[in-house]
Amino acid sequence: MADTTIPERIPINLVVNGERRALEVVPWTTLLDMLRDRLELTGTKKGCDHGQCGACTVLVDGRRVNSCLTLAVMKDGAEITTIEGLAKDGTLHPLQQAFIDHDAFQCGYCTPGQICSAAGLLAEGRARDADEIRELMSGNLCRCGAYPNIVAAIEQAMSRP
Repeated sequence: MADTTIPERIPINLVVNGERRALEVVPWTTLLDMLRDRLELTGTKKGCDHGQCGACTVLVDGRRVNSCLTLAVMKDGAEITTIEGLAKDGTLHPLQQAFIDHDAFQCGYCTPGQICSAAGLLAEGRARDADEIRELMSGNLCRCGAYPNIVAAIEQAMSRP
């Protein structure tokens, strides 16, 4: 008979914002909680905690993921990029600069998830205009009215070579 005991902690290895990290996590730890509570990367926000608002969006191997719905142990070996990892050598990511240029962060709470999702969107290369940006960003909610500015910021970043 197979051993069905769930280990108390499971070792995982990740590359988070370019840095190798070895951790032991309880099996039910979400990627969001691991990033915020264990690695103190609090830029990623806990919004609805049900995958409906997108505030927790990070990039996993370059793809957009709701970190509140993802168990950390599922991403063993993955490369994780949070909002803290987008700027390089003191230079903002083009999306971060575009969000500043367009004042696309009214309350700021959804901003990290919006920017990470937009970075994934740009990497996907599927959006060609504002309507497609709106459709492809539909998993990220802005509740305080900055949404038109967010779309404008993404259009600006898309137009850069």
